[in-house]
Amino acid sequence: MPQTTANGIRLTYETYGPETGAPLLLICGLGMQMIRWPQGFLDALVARGFHVIAMDNRDVGLSQGFDEAGVPDLQAIVAERQAGRWPAAPYCLSDMAADCAGLLDALGIAQAHVAGMSMGGMIAQLVACDHRAKALSLTSIMSTTSEPGLPPGTPAALEALSKPRPHPDDDLETFLKLSVAASRAIGSPAFPAPEAEIHARALADARRAWRPQGFARQYAAIMASPGRAAKLAALDLPATVIHGVQDPLVRFEGGKATAEAIPGCELVAIEGMGHDLPTELHARIADALAATAERARAAA
Repeated sequence: MPQTTANGIRLTYETYGPETGAPLLLICGLGMQMIRWPQGFLDALVARGFHVIAMDNRDVGLSQGFDEAGVPDLQAIVAERQAGRWPAAPYCLSDMAADCAGLLDALGIAQAHVAGMSMGGMIAQLVACDHRAKALSLTSIMSTTSEPGLPPGTPAALEALSKPRPHPDDDLETFLKLSVAASRAIGSPAFPAPEAEIHARALADARRAWRPQGFARQYAAIMASPGRAAKLAALDLPATVIHGVQDPLVRFEGGKATAEAIPGCELVAIEGMGHDLPTELHARIADALAATAERARAAA
């Protein structure tokens, strides 16, 4: 996969669809490699006229890592937040948004539609807010404003997110078993993925790059970054929030709060959807992104 230097670091990316299509930057969630964007979803976006740019965020996949920063003490970081103080972290979400803007610059793309899921939605929001000239539109998928008072994930979902897994080189069987269980815990109740599909995704993750220390630093970045409601309220671009009503990890209230914060934002609430991108919903979600892009084209 191609690599480039952006915002001073090495980023790995891939493109899909003709360069004549409308540029769309996809930003992954916490600890997720870009291979987690389902191929069927990418195909649906290309079919709707997009030139898709997917990327590995810093500290995950094949992009540059920050191992020299060490592993943050997540319990201490959470305690700092609970005490009303902002913890220190190796980097923040704003740095990751600058990576995204830098990637577009490195690829010679002046403006792009920006979309992200989960933590990637938080980063996409900051691309639109902090690098407004780069964003044609914003789509925030199963994400949140990160403002205080929003309900946390369910205990089962949070446990699935944080439960340590052995390194796949040491115990591949247990790694895959726990990965499948975690996907089940946060997945869509109305659209359960076949176990073979979940297993294949986890195996692909293990074979490409398994970087739990990067996961911890990305989680610290989330915890060390302030809420975005005030910034989102100042946005003046077409925006859509897509969120599963049954999301157990980033609760629906987080998506609703995001939509309410952005002037003119459309909220696509999907019954039966959890914290994943089920095959059955690829076309619907791709349609929502295409409609957001059309709103931007019409307003230009």
